[in-house]
Amino acid sequence: MKLISPTNVEVDIGDTLQPNEYIGMCRREILDKYLRDRAIEYGAEPVTGLVTSIDVPEGHQESEEQYTLHYQEYVEGSSAGVPKDMKVDLIIGADGANSRVAKAMDAGEYNFAIAFQERIKISEEKMKFYEEMAEMYVGDDVSPDFYGWVFPKYDHVGVGTGTVVNRPAIKQYQKAIRDRAGDKIAGGKIIKVEAHPIPEHYRPRRVQGRMALVGDAAGYVTKCSGEGIYFAAKSGRMAAESIVALMEGGKRLPTQSEIERTYLADYDKLYGPTYTVLDILQKVFYSNNGAREAFVELCNSKYVQQVTFDSYLYKRVQGNNPLDDIKLLGETIGCLIKGYSIAKPDQVFSNPVESQKRL
Repeated sequence: MKLISPTNVEVDIGDTLQPNEYIGMCRREILDKYLRDRAIEYGAEPVTGLVTSIDVPEGHQESEEQYTLHYQEYVEGSSAGVPKDMKVDLIIGADGANSRVAKAMDAGEYNFAIAFQERIKISEEKMKFYEEMAEMYVGDDVSPDFYGWVFPKYDHVGVGTGTVVNRPAIKQYQKAIRDRAGDKIAGGKIIKVEAHPIPEHYRPRRVQGRMALVGDAAGYVTKCSGEGIYFAAKSGRMAAESIVALMEGGKRLPTQSEIERTYLADYDKLYGPTYTVLDILQKVFYSNNGAREAFVELCNSKYVQQVTFDSYLYKRVQGNNPLDDIKLLGETIGCLIKGYSIAKPDQVFSNPVESQKRL
């Protein structure tokens, strides 16, 4: 993997990875089908449908009255959905950042970034460079508060960027990441354009009654890296396992407090420190070009790479060496001083309307 600074200084990272360790690239169209097919194989009953609304009984936090799902069911060969409804005892909302479950249970709002990506088919010769290579670009030209990327997707590349603080300019930043990648993707054909909201923090309420949120619906995306797929799968499993255990083989329904004491408490204990540390790192190193230059230079350090990749691969802040940490603090200060001295000032932008809407 390459990390590329605002002045196009390149640092190769990943030398500390062991032979059995790697950073995997995900194509959701493949992964989602695999997970869906496996769930069906294990006994799940699939419904091809779109939930349109959810009836939540008043006082559902204390009662065992059922929820009603209203949805449009679709059959192969027809574009028109058939209105249907379903009574259920529990709901796990794994329906993304624009979650209807979250809206129905009054989970509250969160700040979100816009992630924009173009799937680009490049020549086989150019694709060889990306067979074992991913690139991350930092600089206010590609994002004022995140990073731009070129990630391999088997036979094509995903080229994209994201931002919270200046979402109206996302296409400007997308053009900049294409320009930064330059000849490496030149002549490529855009085969798909994707844009998604990316949560910036947990929702205020993740469990209400017998409704629980997981994944993006709950706000489980890490700062700095923007990763969400692992935490979506992990939180889904943890929520399901906790609820199944509480139901004692179908003898009873769990209460809100029980779900909070098991699923939520276990998840926050396991991953809370990771979210906190990555939030701090993003605030420090993605805030301006001087800090971004320092960040790239710091990544030359094998110790930084070791801690970074261990934390990324195993999703938990790794135990560090106190002596190396003290040394790293001095290096960080030195890199920040140097970075601020060589970096060009960030471009000023104005986004007053959206700025006032952020929580």
